[in-house]
Amino acid sequence: MDRRVKGAISIMHQSVAAQLSMSTLSSRLNISSDRLRQLFKKEIGLSPTQYLRDLRMQRAARLLGSTFLSIKEITAACGIKDVSHFVRDFKKQHGSTPTVFRARSRESESGDLWKV
Repeated sequence: MDRRVKGAISIMHQSVAAQLSMSTLSSRLNISSDRLRQLFKKEIGLSPTQYLRDLRMQRAARLLGSTFLSIKEITAACGIKDVSHFVRDFKKQHGSTPTVFRARSRESESGDLWKV
């Protein structure tokens, strides 16, 4: 894998809760935004923006299943500014709203406790 793509992925994982723009990411890697997009798409099959959104939605799912943080707090912890965009993107990726996802997660946990 290209070292710049690896670097971008590393920065994204370290900065998942931060506001991270393409221009900031590309300047930290000393590469143009267009070139980074091309390399990322070739290596990963997604744009850097899509990858970061997926990474944030994965983190949100973990937080929803393992904490009692509010949806607004989880939105902020995932580096997303707008709750409505978060809910829309989460539903698109996971097939349910964050609230429904959390409820299902809790139901499956409590059901597992009673299995013999």
